[in-house]
Amino acid sequence: MLQDRYRGTGLLRIKELKRIVIVGGGTAGWMAAAAFSRFLNNGERSIVLVESEQIGTVGVGEATIPPILNFNAMLGLGENEFLRATQGTFKLGIEFVNWGRQGDHYFHPFGEFGTDLQGISFHQLWLRELARGAASGPISAYSMAATAALQGRFARPSPSARPALRSLRYAFHFDASLYARYLRAYAENHGVRRQEGRIVHVHRRGEDGFVGSVELEGGMRIEGELFIDCSGFGGLLIERTLQTGYEDWSHWLPMDGAWAVPTANVASPEPYTRSTAHGAGWQWRIPLQHRTGNGHVFASRYTDADAARQVLLDNLESEPLSEPRLLRFTTGRRKQAWNFNVVAPGLASGFLEPLKSTSIHLVQNGIARLFALFPDRSFNPLERDEYNRGMREAYEDVRDFIILHYKATQRTDTEFWRAMGAMDIPETLAKRIELFMTRGRIFRENAELFNTPSWVAVMLGQNMLPRGYDTLADSLDETKVAQALAQMRQDYATAAEILPGQEEFLRKAGAWAESDPLFASAPAP
Repeated sequence: MLQDRYRGTGLLRIKELKRIVIVGGGTAGWMAAAAFSRFLNNGERSIVLVESEQIGTVGVGEATIPPILNFNAMLGLGENEFLRATQGTFKLGIEFVNWGRQGDHYFHPFGEFGTDLQGISFHQLWLRELARGAASGPISAYSMAATAALQGRFARPSPSARPALRSLRYAFHFDASLYARYLRAYAENHGVRRQEGRIVHVHRRGEDGFVGSVELEGGMRIEGELFIDCSGFGGLLIERTLQTGYEDWSHWLPMDGAWAVPTANVASPEPYTRSTAHGAGWQWRIPLQHRTGNGHVFASRYTDADAARQVLLDNLESEPLSEPRLLRFTTGRRKQAWNFNVVAPGLASGFLEPLKSTSIHLVQNGIARLFALFPDRSFNPLERDEYNRGMREAYEDVRDFIILHYKATQRTDTEFWRAMGAMDIPETLAKRIELFMTRGRIFRENAELFNTPSWVAVMLGQNMLPRGYDTLADSLDETKVAQALAQMRQDYATAAEILPGQEEFLRKAGAWAESDPLFASAPAP
C-alpha cells in the first residue's frame, strides 16, 4: 500500500498542525470547538478557545435551516436532549406577511412541493393547472411542511410513516446562548481548553506575517499554528490584524440595524418562523419553549433607530421581557474568509440579514469546508484559495436569494419599497428571474443552498407568475394530472390532521424543558 511505502519516512505527519486557537466564544466559537474536538482532537493536538465574559455575543441566531440536523448528528447529539437544553422548538418553514403586497401571506416550506410526474417538475404541472383555471389553492397546499405548520402540528418523519409524512423536512428554533453553552460543555468534555481573558494584542511572525500568538490582559500569551476568528463583526484577527478588506453589499441590501427583544409566549409555540414586512424593514417572530424571540431589521437610510424601535414595540404580541437591544451591521463579506493562518467561519467573515435563517448555517458551512481542506503547517495557498472560492459562492448564493425578496415586491407605499422594487440587482439573479418569468424554469448550479422549491415558493408567493410553463407538461393527460394533484393535496391534509400539536409532541418525546435550561445536564462525551 502507498501508506506502507512511506511509513517511517516522516512524510505522512511531519507537518501536521498541533496547536489550534479559537478566538471568541458564542455560537460560532463553540460550534467550531465542538466540531474540532470531535474530529481533530487525537490526543496530540492542543485546542484552546479564548473568550472573555466581559465581551457579549450577538446571540440572535435563533432560527435554522435543515442542514443543522447534519451538524448535530455529526457530533452525535441526541435531538430530544438538545431541544430540552436549548428550549428549542421545531421549524417547518417561514410565513411571509406583507412582502408582495400589503395583506399578502405566503409560506416558504422546507422540503418539496408535491411529486414530480414522469420527470416533469411538480411546479410546472401546477402552473399548467393554473393556466387552465383548474389549480386548487396555493402551491403551499401541496407541501407537507406547510400543511402541518399552519395547523401547528408536528411529528418526526420515519421510514414506516405514510408517504406524505415521509416528505416532511424540518429545522429548529432555539436559544442561541443556550446552544453555545450546550456545545461548550460538549467541547470541554472532549478536551477543548477554555481560557478566560480579553485579548489586548495579536503578535505576527516576522518571517511570513502569520499570526503567532495572542496576548491577554496580564501578559499571558497563547501561541498557535491555526487561528479561528470567531470574534464577531469586528474581526479581531481577520480584519483588525490582517486587514483583509470587506466587500460591502449595502447597495443591494441596505438593512444596517436590528432591534431584538424577547416576549412571553401567549400560546403554544408554532412550528414556523414569521417574517412581517414593515415600511422600511421587516420583523421576525421566533417561538421557543420559554419565550418568543422578536426583532425588527431596518434600513437607517429610510428610517431612524428610534422609529424602528417603536415599530417593533407596537407590533409585539405580548409585553417585552427586557429592553430592546440594538445591533448595527454592514451587509457583505470579508474579501477572504481564510487569510494567512486565520480562518473566520462566523460573523467575522461577513453578515447577511437573518431573513432566511442562514447565519448559523454559514458557520456550519465554513467549518465543514475547513475540514475538507484542512491544512498542515505549510498552509498550501491552493487549499486557501479553494476555501475562499467556496465561501464566496456560498455567501453570494444566499445574498441573491435574500435580494429576491425585496426585488419581487409590488409595494409602492413607502420610499423604501419603491427603491427596492426599482433597484439594479446582480446579473446572476437577473438571469435567474428572467428564466423563471419565461417558462417557470429554475436550474441550480454548483452546491447552491436553496433548491428549486425554495425559489418557486418565493417567486410565486410574491406574485411573480411566469408568462408560460414548460411545454413538456402538456404531454401528460389533463384528467390524470388533475386527479394526481387532488390526491396529493388530500394526502397532505389527511396526514397533517392526525399529527399531534408541536408542544404535545415535544412533551411526549421528552424534549420539553420542564425546569430551568441553565441546569440541564451537559451532553455526554
